Amino acid sequence: MAEAAPELVWDLKAELGEGPVWDAARASIWFVDIKGRRLHRYGHDDGSTESWDAPDQIGFALPADDGSLICGVRGGLHRFDPESGRFDLIAPVERDRPQNRINDGFVAPDGTLWFGTMDDSEGMVSGALYRWRNGEITRHDDGYRVTNGPALSPDGRTLYHHDTTERRIYAFDHADGYLSNRRLFAVTEDGFADGPSVDSSGVLHVGLFNGWGVARFSPAGERIGTIRLPVQTVTKAAFGGPNLTDLYCTTAWLGNADKRAAQPTLGGLYRVKVDTPGLPQARVRLSSAAS
Repeated sequence: MAEAAPELVWDLKAELGEGPVWDAARASIWFVDIKGRRLHRYGHDDGSTESWDAPDQIGFALPADDGSLICGVRGGLHRFDPESGRFDLIAPVERDRPQNRINDGFVAPDGTLWFGTMDDSEGMVSGALYRWRNGEITRHDDGYRVTNGPALSPDGRTLYHHDTTERRIYAFDHADGYLSNRRLFAVTEDGFADGPSVDSSGVLHVGLFNGWGVARFSPAGERIGTIRLPVQTVTKAAFGGPNLTDLYCTTAWLGNADKRAAQPTLGGLYRVKVDTPGLPQARVRLSSAAS
């Protein structure tokens, strides 16, 4: 695999940049600063930028089929209207686990939203993996300290989900929105397994928190390479651009504040040109969901 040198496209110094996602209709990358409680948009064509304050810590913002974004904000799923900048709660999450917050999320090709939760202090093993479909939230797995992902293979038959602090990537059999046969897929020894994305050949790309880049795994779980970045805290990489060959990477200075003098672009948004395109970004299906 050949890729160009990483390009810093927005030096916004996010405390915990996360969750980049491509919005083809707006030719933009959406992403969040979880601890900064901010939602950001970067324009792929013109480099334009916009930011909004979120009601609380925000783990992801994913495009929906009505032009809005569905956001995982601590306490529940919110619908965000980019025109008004308004966040509206549409589905409470984990009222029985008030110590938790929502972390990473993903949209399956059928419009189903998958997302994980975690203890905000990263102390309790209280995180879980959820599915939101037709207005209903279903818990599909439990017992995580820090969740990240999920991501889905190109054929839709394998779902990947991470236990970040354990550096473990799990794989599940996936069929029609249901999971089975959880198994260990890979371990990241050179960093913590953060947010994942999958390219069109089925290669899993995993952000390495404290690992200086993005790890690449074959569908068989073999480590086949690393895309290096000039900062050590890479939280997630997602494919964007008109040909889906621009890999956008969020970074963070959380946990590494003492490294900011040596790494002044910690928390910036990076872009790397790659050869193999990613998969088209699906939109959350709201037509039959609660609104």
